[in-house]
Amino acid sequence: MLMKSAVEELNEIETVTISHYNQNADSFWQGTKDHDVTQNYAAFLAPFPKDKPLDILDLGCGPGRDVSYFKSLGHRPVGLDGSEVFCKMARTYTGCHILHETFVNMALPQHAFDGIFANASLFHVPSQTLPGVLLMLQAALRPNGILFLSNPRGNGEGWSGQRYGHYMELDVSTLFLETAGFTVLDYYYRPAGKPIHEQPWLAIVASKL
Repeated sequence: MLMKSAVEELNEIETVTISHYNQNADSFWQGTKDHDVTQNYAAFLAPFPKDKPLDILDLGCGPGRDVSYFKSLGHRPVGLDGSEVFCKMARTYTGCHILHETFVNMALPQHAFDGIFANASLFHVPSQTLPGVLLMLQAALRPNGILFLSNPRGNGEGWSGQRYGHYMELDVSTLFLETAGFTVLDYYYRPAGKPIHEQPWLAIVASKL
């Protein structure tokens, strides 16, 4: 039996994971549209001057919940998702520009965004391609731009059903970010008000150096 090449394996990870979201788009929307992510919104926006319209990239925007929120505040959000179904839903829901691109094959303009909001999305990027993805995001940010990421935490990576996940704790996440030219400004565990063993999510606010 022939072993898969690294490229074939990465393509399979991307294809199968995106296919899962395409096939479950409606149920995903119903299950996430009312999630309380106000803590994440506040942490992401805190470093910016108040009342300044921002150019924001919502990385892994899904059906458009967070794009809609940022638009409601007067910002100029752009969404990006690898799922064609999510992109169509987000365009209809928000009326905003939504990019149909995968994380690994993004073609982002340099210095285009004040902030990048990656809520529950970057953990789908395998460890071997994460450095390149973070470098692309760093290049797309303006000087002192903000990257927010919130991911399920843990150690290791692999398949969970039809979705691939790369789980990191704070120390590993920080190493990846610093190597790509970011500095961590703040972090916290979610959901708020729980003991740490009941907080499976790690949120990080980082600044472009």
